[in-house]
Amino acid sequence: MSTEKPHIDADDPDLFAAELRDLVPALPAKIDAQPEDIEAGLAKLVLTLVELLRQVLEHQAVRRMEGGTLSDDEIERLGVSLMRLQERLDEIKNAFGLAGEELNIDLGPLGRLL
Repeated sequence: MSTEKPHIDADDPDLFAAELRDLVPALPAKIDAQPEDIEAGLAKLVLTLVELLRQVLEHQAVRRMEGGTLSDDEIERLGVSLMRLQERLDEIKNAFGLAGEELNIDLGPLGRLL
């Protein structure tokens, strides 16, 4: 028997409210907003979004290469650009003490982001 919850449609206010009531006990009663925590949290969010966009760009680049719509020069430039972006992301993650898996945030019923 599956323990996975069914998808709740946000268009159904009663079901959506019930789902929110189920989440309330898991939320902290008070948010401890220390400046260091806020900075790290914001960095994590921004890096997660940039990583998601990098993966989308990489997927599109591979699709275009396989489709034959890029010249050899364009493939080379695109590859170098994506490598430099990955290197820069790694540098920023290291500066904030974040590991790659930490950017794979849980979206609840939607699953993991990355």
